[in-house]
Amino acid sequence: MRVVFAGTPDVALPSLTALLESRHQVVGAVTRPDARAGRGRALTASPVKQAAQAAGVEVLTPLHPRDPDFQARLRDLAPEACPVVAYGALLPQSALDIPRHGWVNLHFSLLPAWRGAAPVQRALMAGDTVTGASTFRIEAGLDTGPVFGTMTEAIRSTDTAGDLLGRLAAAGAGLLVATLDGIEDGTLAARPQSHDGVSHAPKLTVAEAQVRWDQPAFAVDRLVRGCTPDPGAWTTFRGQRVALGPVSLFTHDAPSLPPGRLLADKKSVVVGTATGPVLLSTVRPQGKKEMAAADWARGVRIDVGEDLGG
Repeated sequence: MRVVFAGTPDVALPSLTALLESRHQVVGAVTRPDARAGRGRALTASPVKQAAQAAGVEVLTPLHPRDPDFQARLRDLAPEACPVVAYGALLPQSALDIPRHGWVNLHFSLLPAWRGAAPVQRALMAGDTVTGASTFRIEAGLDTGPVFGTMTEAIRSTDTAGDLLGRLAAAGAGLLVATLDGIEDGTLAARPQSHDGVSHAPKLTVAEAQVRWDQPAFAVDRLVRGCTPDPGAWTTFRGQRVALGPVSLFTHDAPSLPPGRLLADKKSVVVGTATGPVLLSTVRPQGKKEMAAADWARGVRIDVGEDLGG
């Protein structure tokens, strides 16, 4: 089957690679335009653009998929289906109508749970123990289209959003290819999503990533893991922002500390929460590189009674 792949970030690469190695013919790729990145703010091609060009695949980078020139070129490429992984732009109906089998999206949740831009982060923050990926036909609503197939994945107690998304991207690539196989063979039909169990996963904001130490330890742990690596959990110390790496929960012999209170020794730094303390792993002070929490504590010389978040 002739396909045009749409995707932008690293998480889309396993699916692009799987499609290139499949029986399907990748005749084009659609991705977001080059964007400024890095300290030098140089224009940088998306990971999908770089990978597609390396494979000799034509790349289309419309400012918006409603652009008439883009849609004209897409029609020229004559895809039978357009598989999508984290493309990053809303598709107008005029573009959705071009491929005969539609645009088939790989979404990293078990739909109808966690519709939206941050399904993995929201699942972790909510304390879900199982998640997965779904393939569905894109329609006008936000992740509301009929589902072709799903796969499940256990959420581990130490998973960050980056860890979990990496596993889902790798396993989901196989689901996407199998979905296209079934569409081409006529053995797979999409089924409408249930009206029960709907939840939403809007993109996380930097403000949401601020740790509230008056929350229970388990909630602090979930928030930090859900925000790692993006947008990054953070707190404040002496009026300056401090980014936080994943924390650890105590299983026994935990010191008693009020919310936000710091306690440091040569090897560790713990912080109080509403229930019990958590152990910091790494921190990144404002304007500095990431470092072990104990090294940071020695450098700033924490005073008795000092807090995070104050």
